[in-house]
Amino acid sequence: MRQQRRLSAVPAPVIALLAAGLALQVTWHALQPPPRAQQVALRPAPPAALLRLGALGDALLAAKLTMLWLQAFDNQPGISIPFRELDYACLETWLERILALDPKGQYPLLAASRLYAEVPDGDKQKRMLELVYRHFLLEPDTRWPWLAHAAILARHRLGDLQLALKYARAITDQASGEDVPFWARDMSILLLEDMGELEAARILVGGLIRSGRITDPNELRFLHRKLAALESRNDEISTTR
Repeated sequence: MRQQRRLSAVPAPVIALLAAGLALQVTWHALQPPPRAQQVALRPAPPAALLRLGALGDALLAAKLTMLWLQAFDNQPGISIPFRELDYACLETWLERILALDPKGQYPLLAASRLYAEVPDGDKQKRMLELVYRHFLLEPDTRWPWLAHAAILARHRLGDLQLALKYARAITDQASGEDVPFWARDMSILLLEDMGELEAARILVGGLIRSGRITDPNELRFLHRKLAALESRNDEISTTR
């Protein structure tokens, strides 16, 4: 066993040199500015094939992992980024990639309509709502909830009745599944009334009744009452002219 040397055996110049080095290191660190959090910009999404490769070829796993990463992107080390500061063109590419990996997935459309479309920026809101609209057309009977929310946002947040009607009419015309509630299918009727388009609303209601698509007794009663009310209002308007 080697014997350890006593500290007193170390030459004084060596101890002085070590002490000076330690003092310099402490002083250097003390003079450094405090670390600042830096925002990392969202970049366009890579191809879906590359994302799938990162999940060992499992497309569904790649979609879920990518969605988790994207949803957490606004919380970066030492900083929280408001959604409105994200590049929505890049954000759209990520949501598109995730939907390409999982065509039956619903969460990207929920995030688009309920998270990213809630920012106080009309252009960014419309970008997300149009994303929801495009993908609704591919699966109307399962994706109607997100387009219904898009119609509500267009009506009450954007104040754009024409855009809201576009989305509502798409649900009326395209979503015919048994699980689609009548309030969603009939939203376009109420919007036409708000716009003063009573004759168009009357024609739409009559067409729905005659189409045979509506089999729910409650919805049929609602439509018949609505048709009678619209015809009555049209008659009143005609007599006052």
